[in-house]
Amino acid sequence: MSIGFCRLTHAPLAPQPRCKIEKPILKIQGLHIENLAGEILVDNGNIELMQGEILGLIGESGAGKSTIGLAAMSYARAGCKISRGQIEIDGVQIRDLSAKGRAPFRGRRIAYVAQSAAASFNPSHRIMDQICEMPVHHGVLTNSEAEAWAVEMFHTLELPDPNNFGSRFPHQVSGGQLQRAMVIMAISAHPDIVVFDEPTTALDVTTQIEVLLLIKKMIRDYNIAALYITHDLAVVAQIADRILVLQSGKMVELDTTANILHAPKATYTKELVEDRQTSDVFREKLLKSEREVIMDASNIIAHYGNFRVLNDLSITVAKGETVAIVGESGSGKTTLARVMVGLTPLTSGSLTFMGNTLEPLLKNRSSDDLRNIQLIYQQPDVALNPRQTVGDIIGRTIVFYFNRSDAEIKDRTAQLLNQVGLPEDYMNRYSTSLSGGQKQRVCIARALAAEPALIICDEPTSALDQLVAEDILKLLQQLQDDLGLSYLVITHDLGIVRRIAHRTAVLLGGELVANGPTGDIFKPPFHTYTEKLLQSVPELRETWLEGIIDKRSITKVNVNNQINRKLNKSIF
Repeated sequence: MSIGFCRLTHAPLAPQPRCKIEKPILKIQGLHIENLAGEILVDNGNIELMQGEILGLIGESGAGKSTIGLAAMSYARAGCKISRGQIEIDGVQIRDLSAKGRAPFRGRRIAYVAQSAAASFNPSHRIMDQICEMPVHHGVLTNSEAEAWAVEMFHTLELPDPNNFGSRFPHQVSGGQLQRAMVIMAISAHPDIVVFDEPTTALDVTTQIEVLLLIKKMIRDYNIAALYITHDLAVVAQIADRILVLQSGKMVELDTTANILHAPKATYTKELVEDRQTSDVFREKLLKSEREVIMDASNIIAHYGNFRVLNDLSITVAKGETVAIVGESGSGKTTLARVMVGLTPLTSGSLTFMGNTLEPLLKNRSSDDLRNIQLIYQQPDVALNPRQTVGDIIGRTIVFYFNRSDAEIKDRTAQLLNQVGLPEDYMNRYSTSLSGGQKQRVCIARALAAEPALIICDEPTSALDQLVAEDILKLLQQLQDDLGLSYLVITHDLGIVRRIAHRTAVLLGGELVANGPTGDIFKPPFHTYTEKLLQSVPELRETWLEGIIDKRSITKVNVNNQINRKLNKSIF
């Protein structure tokens, strides 16, 4: 039995068929949003969203995508205000309502799916309780009906142990599983509109596909209108009927997905399309010299508690080389990085750096070893102290390793800022005033301040928009060419791997399933898991996701046939 919802009754119903409604369910006119300093964040935004339609919002960081998404709920984040404009949901001007009058619309008529599910779930409450809260609160379902529907969704989405999945706390499930649970929570009260704010950005490619398929299915099955916010044009191409391109708070171009991809009119839109097309082209970069290994991790075994995370893994990094580590969430990528920098202890195995045995634990390593191996974290927001100026952040590293004078520190900091493409006067700024790309450049400058031989980059572009991410990649390559740096790059983005990695290692369940020159890894015959990863990278064409669905359907049929044949043999 399939359970759905109807606004007029508590009785469960089947998913609603998609219908064509000419009247917009969401209408935004003349939207103007600014911060308290008077800086314009959204300038004269106009949107009409039809029932059952998916409108993609795309643009670089600071373009106003998330700001518009929140404004659709008549909400502005702290430090910002909606200074003028109309926001209409199903004919009701919600800006004219009091805070109490708007409350029934939020969650019930319009819902929000944030980029980070982990930050959105209450860690002290079970997943089932949080999913059921909204439909029960709004009188859409009784608690028992909501729980029954949630369990059915857990089964549909192939979540582990679906009958008991809801009894877990958020920290007890993976990021991809929690993101799927968040989508279920968002549609639990059967809203008319859902705002998806970068729902797959932090996910590995295989999990991203699962979440995209879920979102598309839920929208079609329940006839939901959606705003889908992303910086990845290939992702939005799979799901959107129309795409709105934003730049610096202004609407640059609005058109069908097909026209945006194949016949963009605005210069900025053309840049986005061309840049994403470039990422689909493999660029093998070969080392000109023999491999002089500087990092050798041999037969590494590591545990978290009783759980083995890395299983007899061996990998090397040569001087001037970029090695990419790829694999889905939980494969051991970040654990390997933590082992190399001494943050996670070895169970067994050895580390050799520049010909010398490397102490497993950070506290036992020499100052030279600490200096030579630097780590750039995935989230620059977390990695930078908001109470310190950029000059202090970079300068602390210089003082720690080289004990320079104040004048020397200032000169060296200015030099490093110039190296990463930031003006000298950024020394006096705080990280909170910088964009995501600027923060990541500061993190790179801080790593360079130690004058390392090896930099480990943990998802260095995952939180950045497409154009900014490309700038960071170009910067890393230029620094490698200029300084002879070695990189170990941890990423789930195979487009990045194509462009920058000399060698690629593929991890699955803590084991190395493929390792070699990137050109060889990306050419058939593939390991089965490598092929799965490659097939999961979104391409810049509208029909790509449907093709994935067809492939998976065929695979499932083949698997089922094999199972049936085995059963028949065992019976007869």
